[in-house]
Amino acid sequence: MNRRAFIALSASAAAAACTTTPTGSSTEPRLGPDGKPLPEVYRISSVGRGRIQYRMLDSVNALRKSAGAPELQLDSKLNAAAETHARDMSVQNRPWHFGSDGSSPIDRVRRVGYQGHLVGETLSETYETELETLAAWMQQESTRTVILDPAARDLGFAWHQESNGKIWWTMVLGAPGNAGPTPSGTPPAAS
Repeated sequence: MNRRAFIALSASAAAAACTTTPTGSSTEPRLGPDGKPLPEVYRISSVGRGRIQYRMLDSVNALRKSAGAPELQLDSKLNAAAETHARDMSVQNRPWHFGSDGSSPIDRVRRVGYQGHLVGETLSETYETELETLAAWMQQESTRTVILDPAARDLGFAWHQESNGKIWWTMVLGAPGNAGPTPSGTPPAAS
């Protein structure tokens, strides 16, 4: 073995010997007081944005297909409305359909210049993944109705993740056209 290779191997071995693991870390899952594994925090990286949006779009379209509803397409304006509201819910620290400025989902869709009409909006405050969130939405009749509404053609989907891992998810569905019905039960926006 030549001298350089020996020095390189020795340096690697020394570096490996100096590596320590953080206190309390192990390959075993951490257990809660009930003896069940504690959930892992789902961290979203900035490079995962497109993948997450398209994974949600594909999953929603699969559900819609099985229900006989037409496929949706991602809409950048609805994505912007969803992202604005996800951040605003985090600021307000509550999952609800009204913005801190009193805006409704209809107002937010208009503000971003979406030319269609709002079909509906679904929200969640959770530590779960986007697909776990979609599964929870599908278990609730009110949100399932929005997701499967046959009038919808456009999808906006975004989130805001806080430093503690909490995620504020927002999905907005729209239908093309300048005029149209507003979601039932949603008051018309003031002009």
